[in-house]
Amino acid sequence: MDINILVVVAYIGFLIAITLSFRSFNRNTSDYFSGGGKVLWWMVGATAFMTQFSAWTFTGAASKAFNDGFAIVVLYLANAVGYLTNYLYFAPRFRQMRVVTATEALRSRFGRTSEQSFVWLSVLDGLLSAGQWLNGLAIITGAVFHLPVGTVIVATGLVVIAMALAGGAWVMVASDYLQMLIVMAVTFTCTIVALGNAGGITPIVDSFHDTFWIGHGYAYAGLFALWVVMIVVKQIFMMNNGLNSYRYICAKDSEHARKGALLTCVLSVVGPLVWFVPAWFMHFRMPDFAGDFGMLGHDAREAVFVAFVSKFMPAGMLGLLMAAMFAASMSAMDAGINRNAGFFVRNFYRTVLRPSASEKELMVASKLASLVFGLMVVGVGMAINAIHGMTLFDILVTLSAMVTFPLAVPAMLGFVIRKTPDWSGWATLLVGFAVSYVFGMLIGQTTIENWFGIKLSGREWADLRVSIVLGAHVVITAGFFVSTRLFYTEADAKRAAERRELFERWDTPVESDSDDATDNQREHRQRGLLGKLVCLAALGIMALSLLPNAMNGRFVFLICGAILLIPGAWLYHSASAGRMAVVAERRRNPKSKMTRSRT
Repeated sequence: MDINILVVVAYIGFLIAITLSFRSFNRNTSDYFSGGGKVLWWMVGATAFMTQFSAWTFTGAASKAFNDGFAIVVLYLANAVGYLTNYLYFAPRFRQMRVVTATEALRSRFGRTSEQSFVWLSVLDGLLSAGQWLNGLAIITGAVFHLPVGTVIVATGLVVIAMALAGGAWVMVASDYLQMLIVMAVTFTCTIVALGNAGGITPIVDSFHDTFWIGHGYAYAGLFALWVVMIVVKQIFMMNNGLNSYRYICAKDSEHARKGALLTCVLSVVGPLVWFVPAWFMHFRMPDFAGDFGMLGHDAREAVFVAFVSKFMPAGMLGLLMAAMFAASMSAMDAGINRNAGFFVRNFYRTVLRPSASEKELMVASKLASLVFGLMVVGVGMAINAIHGMTLFDILVTLSAMVTFPLAVPAMLGFVIRKTPDWSGWATLLVGFAVSYVFGMLIGQTTIENWFGIKLSGREWADLRVSIVLGAHVVITAGFFVSTRLFYTEADAKRAAERRELFERWDTPVESDSDDATDNQREHRQRGLLGKLVCLAALGIMALSLLPNAMNGRFVFLICGAILLIPGAWLYHSASAGRMAVVAERRRNPKSKMTRSRT
């Protein structure tokens, strides 16, 4: 069997090991969907980081980097601005809501009608997004390993379903941390090799002939600036709305949520500056590489990262790259399945269908919901693949974009502007969909060109269309929500009390007890398990240096493994030191709070 396939198979086996190691952390639906609110900051940050991208980062985004240089990085730096806002304000307060799923907080804020609107539209958006990620991963994997795309979709989907069923949130955050390390280690070593072969970054930038910062197809630089501003505004809404608060609901306390957001912000700045150097290098060294991937048709340039690894990295590294792609996509899909199942069980099954359900029944329903949503994701991925990139696929992508941002507007502003009526939630969604349709579908390129007397290139129109839709949402959709303050009353005393209680929690920090022996034991166990698994992965990568490569190729695997070994050793050492400190404290003071709390 090809060594690259063996590496991918070994990686999937490693994910199964993580699932088996962390499944025992689940005792109830709170553990299953939010880690029981006991997840440490470095795992919180890893999960938030990994859910923001998929295999598209190494395919479609890398292709964009190859064609247009630095412009694609703006998307990821905009994420960093969103996460910075998380750190400065929203992340700790999302944890302070003290809920298991995000829509539970939205129910307290907007009432049951808006809650159900958010639940089902979020489920639809999640299914479409996960299906697209799965299909994109399958296309590139099938091309690299000469496997049927349908087979890859089913196989990958089954692995994700198995992880979601067995482990829930705990497996998700643990695997996200390991997968973050693998992604960064692989891309960092690729960047070192690319810069070494190019003689630095300057020759790479010069190969774009003054188009590196903006890219091709822009006669009006002001339009690019407008696009940058609107993308930043969009990501602030996307990263700070209540529906995406699941990233921080699982945190151990307010401070862990804040630190997790800061970690994600830093990674969102460093990551893209590393990920896209190999794609830029290919523009410099092999601008005609796409001819080797004719089987992908007009998407051949999406194999730019694969081409780089195949041409310039040692044997076996392609398998690690594919593992990194699996890591990126599977993290996003796993989070989507877990979130959708949480919405269904906690916000529909428990509140509408079975209000008296026991915790045992809810756990069974959670696993069944995860299975169903996982199978639906596989089905969506297969359906998209059957379209072969035709118009319906574009419609699905457009539908997802048209739904996601209108959802984000009330889900964010509802926690900033506290006094709006319950109907402001679902009514803003309706306004948002109307805005998406009018400004995204009815106003075309010809209309804009006639209005302003200009001629737009294909890229200028694509970016301007995004800017127009986002600007319309900021002005009209958000403006509508703000205007509903005029209709706010507290005539319903029960609902007014629910809103006040929500914002009392919102303003009250969650503080963990450093002397709680149960929490400390769980923390040491988290660190110890992950430390062992990360060290094992590092040693496995280092073992690839035994493959018959040139000496510099063997050295690449040693560097990649060492990048993983450092955090793995730190985790294991800190867990051991923590356990020893607990034992020492018990010996010094057997009647201490630490001993009593454990009993």
